[in-house]
Amino acid sequence: MDFIVVVVGLLLRILDGLLAPYYWLRTRRHRQVPPLQDARLRLSVAEIVERIRSGELSSEDITSAYIARIQEVNPYINAVVEDRFTAALAEAKLVDIRLEEARRNGKIEDAFKTKPLLGVPFTVKESCQLTGLSNSVGCLEHAGRKAATDGGAVANVRAAGGIPLLVSNTPELCLGWETTNRMTGTTRNPYCLARSAGGSSGGEAALISSGASPFGVASDIAGSVRLPAAYCGLYGHKPTPGIIPIAGHIPTLQDAKYSEFLTVGPIARHAADLPRLLDVMAGPNAKLLRLDEPVDLRKVKVYYMTEATKSIGLIDVDKRLKQLVVSAARYLRDCGCELSEEKFTEFDHVLEMSVSEFFSMKDIPNMLLDPNDPKVERNLFAEAARVACGGGARSVQALLFTVAARSQLFLTHAARARHRDNLDKLRRKLETALSNGVLLLPASITTAPALGRHTRAGGATYTMLANVLRLPATAAPAASPPPAPHTPAALQIISAQYQDRLCIAVARELEKRFGGWSPPH
Repeated sequence: MDFIVVVVGLLLRILDGLLAPYYWLRTRRHRQVPPLQDARLRLSVAEIVERIRSGELSSEDITSAYIARIQEVNPYINAVVEDRFTAALAEAKLVDIRLEEARRNGKIEDAFKTKPLLGVPFTVKESCQLTGLSNSVGCLEHAGRKAATDGGAVANVRAAGGIPLLVSNTPELCLGWETTNRMTGTTRNPYCLARSAGGSSGGEAALISSGASPFGVASDIAGSVRLPAAYCGLYGHKPTPGIIPIAGHIPTLQDAKYSEFLTVGPIARHAADLPRLLDVMAGPNAKLLRLDEPVDLRKVKVYYMTEATKSIGLIDVDKRLKQLVVSAARYLRDCGCELSEEKFTEFDHVLEMSVSEFFSMKDIPNMLLDPNDPKVERNLFAEAARVACGGGARSVQALLFTVAARSQLFLTHAARARHRDNLDKLRRKLETALSNGVLLLPASITTAPALGRHTRAGGATYTMLANVLRLPATAAPAASPPPAPHTPAALQIISAQYQDRLCIAVARELEKRFGGWSPPH
């Protein structure tokens, strides 16, 4: 790693160690959301669809059950920005009327051919736009702003018969590893309310893992789907760029790289639901992923790394997560996969490569612009002082993001160019190696950290890597949630472009081994 990066990273490690007792005290009370009592809320998306189709379950009943659960858990997790419960129930009743008519006319199968999610409720990350609901994306200056249209992926899910319930919380403009902002406040992890639900799709992940939503539409530019999914024991998939429409997403950058880094994707509780959800969200582009083609695991090559770098500039990956990566790799070997011991040494500079590429975008939002006068830029230190005193227009992490964006970790222009060049070489190498294979990595350096523990933000490097490499990746729970105080543990599955089905096939196999999602209890 570059010298200054190492020094900054080392200082953060020292600070993290010094603050460890404080964060331990904050998390020693292991409060969770109320246990999930309604068995219907454990059903997969596929099971909900089948029961609605058969008439065993009505859309109104399952929608009402999810609304009741949202109302029960949201006072604990603070994930909802704005709901549309009344409209959702009206839509569900209309679905039931139409399905009853289709049954009488013997056309029930036809109804689901064109609408494969007919009558299924779902939730939406606020940044992905849901018509008529809040679209402030955590920014005070946008308070009261409503979405005029549905985002591209949301429109596809609604066209498939899905019924949106609400929009969920994000950091300001999704620029944060923890879901908190000065408007809605902080979203909490349902397994331990003193811990983070991750960012920037933390509102979605907290609801889904609480049993308050069967799946969600979310977005990922540096791990914003996978990090919250990992912290909350869920499956989150970042697809190959360009597959799922990102139209309507807030923020929207003009830089050409933005559409390569940002993807919209699903968060779900069951790995088996991911192909269906990808197929719906992608629309006509889904055919590029060949999701219906079976995957023969005996022909899949598995690479694995328990950490990307041993540099003292990054906090070490938790031993438990390292062990889970090894355990998953060995299990896949026993399932017939070819296990490779080759390691990608280019990852040793993963932080510098990721930062150099990500912050090379030209129009990253300036979080210091005055919300009352966008032509005026506030002083960083003055704004930090306001935040320290309980005021200010931005959260702490928004200011930290600004520091990272402006300093680019103090890398020189020549160093950034060199790291971007090395990243291109690594991308080409991985595209070849993973053409029929996957790479297992930790999803983060740790399980869900205490709220506000920003010294561990470097853990997002493990997810950012897939964005700057333009590769698909799936976060998958790798151990059933243990008793408190621990939160779920997860790993990350990466493959080559358009090989999303390999990520998902491996996630489905690992679900058999590790058990997948389990609600807080």
